[in-house]
Amino acid sequence: MAAGPVHEALAALDLVDHHCHGAVTHGLDRTGFESLLTEGEAWPGVSPFDSPVGLAVRRHCAPLLDLPRHAPADVYLARRAELGAEEVNRRFLRAAGTGVFCVDTGFAPDRVTTPAELAGAAGATAYEVVRLESVAEAVAADGVEPDAYGAAFRSAAWEAVRRPGVVGVKSVAAYRTGFGLDPERPSPAEVTEAARRWLARGGRLDDPVLVRHLLWTAVDLGRPLQLHTGFGDGDLRLHRADPSLLTDWLRLTAGTVPVVLLHCWPFQRQAAYLSAVFGQVHLDVGLALHHVGPARAGTVLAEALEITPFRKLLHSSDAYGVAEFHHLGALAFRQGLAGLLEERVDADEMALADALRIARWTGRDNACRVYRLPGGPLDGAPDDG
Repeated sequence: MAAGPVHEALAALDLVDHHCHGAVTHGLDRTGFESLLTEGEAWPGVSPFDSPVGLAVRRHCAPLLDLPRHAPADVYLARRAELGAEEVNRRFLRAAGTGVFCVDTGFAPDRVTTPAELAGAAGATAYEVVRLESVAEAVAADGVEPDAYGAAFRSAAWEAVRRPGVVGVKSVAAYRTGFGLDPERPSPAEVTEAARRWLARGGRLDDPVLVRHLLWTAVDLGRPLQLHTGFGDGDLRLHRADPSLLTDWLRLTAGTVPVVLLHCWPFQRQAAYLSAVFGQVHLDVGLALHHVGPARAGTVLAEALEITPFRKLLHSSDAYGVAEFHHLGALAFRQGLAGLLEERVDADEMALADALRIARWTGRDNACRVYRLPGGPLDGAPDDG
């Protein structure tokens, strides 16, 4: 079937990937590559290639390595090794058709590309998103005293967001405590006592009081705040990552900073509700799309868009480690959204002009508006029509 006008428009659009990570810069053996295909741990006797995301890689990524579609895993990995990491990254990042990457630099257990290196390989522009837990843990590592922690963290966070190229901040509170937190801003005395407990035992920031302090500090910073919600790795307790648990906090922070709910699956409907009732809430379904693949991306997007205002949905890949995911995330988004919108146009539930506008909004303009990126509606580009 020939591609319709929405497919064509999305295929030609320079996307803004508003949340992603770097790609590894070294070669990967089978074990290393498979470990990056899954959010979980190794599966004894089961290859991640034998999963929806593994099939999607073999179907949609193999041709970019000059292989036939559905090439066997061993053939795929041999060709990848033959080309080398730099060339592999270049091919997939260019194929993504992404004009802007907003890169979370706070998670890097592997050597991955910096934002500048990612942009260079893609022929694109990159900005940075600061992970606030990393800032807090760096403050703790400097040997701060408990009664000075609150002010020291705030000062370090302000310094971080003032760096050139920083467009937002992120929290992984969903991993550390979950969202079932007291929504109120903690007092200085509460922060000091919590810091005393945390600094004495060390480790990752997972004290509920200090996580609340971090979230309220994010509000004070005035930058868009990204919050991981829903699907993630095995360190997560999924039921605690339901974004609807943030309702009371969102009510208290209404009218402050944009809050962008990342990924959301399987809570995309809860996230959609929040976006419909709170002016500051936006969302994406990024991480889910390359895991379900282009074949099912439309289903996830359809659920997210049941009640989400069209100016509230953004595109992200949450790609990490393998550049295949930057490409797959973009491809799944383009195909899934185009199929969904064209179906509504064909059913006379939406005008073609509206579908084209929604495609541009979700693929590019919404992110430009939220993060105040050059070239977006606030920079002179038309906002509609």
